[in-house]
Amino acid sequence: MRRVLITGGAGRVGQALRERLAGDYTLRLFDVAEPPPDGPGVEVVLGDVVDRHAVTAACEGVDAIVHLAGIPTEAEWADLLRVNVEGSRAVLDAACAAGVPRVILASSIHAAGFRSRTAAPLPAETAGRPDTYYGWTKAAMESLGSLYADRFGLRVFALRIGAFGPRPRSAADVPVWLSPDDGARLVRACLETPVDGFHVLWGVSANSTGWLAADDVVGYVPVDDSAAVAGEVRPSDVESLRHLGGVYCAMPLGRPYS
Repeated sequence: MRRVLITGGAGRVGQALRERLAGDYTLRLFDVAEPPPDGPGVEVVLGDVVDRHAVTAACEGVDAIVHLAGIPTEAEWADLLRVNVEGSRAVLDAACAAGVPRVILASSIHAAGFRSRTAAPLPAETAGRPDTYYGWTKAAMESLGSLYADRFGLRVFALRIGAFGPRPRSAADVPVWLSPDDGARLVRACLETPVDGFHVLWGVSANSTGWLAADDVVGYVPVDDSAAVAGEVRPSDVESLRHLGGVYCAMPLGRPYS
């Protein structure tokens, strides 16, 4: 059975993937915070993503990496640079050193947050337009992934993840919602695809009101649709609906979003 390293394995997305992928893969969960204990097909490793020795050791013997570790929202510049950018470089370097051929990067829609709704579906490969320092670090992560794919022959998939959770929380989340089940389907598609090179993919569900282009690269087929609960979410102001990044486009730079 193939072994998959998940950095940030104690986080929301990491735990959702654990629930849905354990059994099909042997999972190695790596995090500075302690995930739930080992279970069938699950190994737990404590370590910081900016500790190159720890990351390199965690990569030994794995067949693929799902890199989720990072600061998941707006924060101070120095912290974002250290964790999101330097941490991503540490993971990509460790993949090369350990001979891991496939890396899945958790980017974000905020890498392209200032994109506005288009008449035709917006391709995932569209150039970034970050909405925050956080969004910029995700665009930088994508760029690093492209570099390592071209220079070292890695298969790298950068997932521009939308509003991840059991249900959208606001009207602005409805077009970009990603259900936990579809998140696992997307990661599984990236783990299984024979496609080489570097690719950017939208990490969203099959939302009826969405305006992001469906994947035609790795075979990801989303199932869930935010339309089922769209009438139950809290409203969003007009400004937050103008751009892909929603409220991130107006928040102060460098201040954590609560």
